[in-house]
Amino acid sequence: MPFVELDTNLPSDRVPAGLEKRLCAATAAILGKPEDRVNVTVRPGLSMALSGSTEPCAQLFVSSIGVVGTAEDNRGHSARLFEFLTKELSLGQDRIIIRFFPLEPWQIGKKGTVMTFL
Repeated sequence: MPFVELDTNLPSDRVPAGLEKRLCAATAAILGKPEDRVNVTVRPGLSMALSGSTEPCAQLFVSSIGVVGTAEDNRGHSARLFEFLTKELSLGQDRIIIRFFPLEPWQIGKKGTVMTFL
């Protein structure tokens, strides 16, 4: 179950309508996960600085079990996510940062699965 969080200092009126749905679909395709298992949060209008500059920027956090974690996997994921975000947000790649967090399943009795950061 991937969790995707997009933080940006772009005001909400500069974030395209329906971005969360398109980001959900893109993430599912990129990570090879079912779309109905992907969780997306988009937070516009934040106070942010990237590389010492407050020019428009975005930070994407991607957490998942089994598909993020290796440098090789994440290079491929990053390229496709950068392509998506630069088009959707009209930002250059130097104004976007992507952070991957591998998750590990942790079974609790028979009630379900809780995921924890490695």
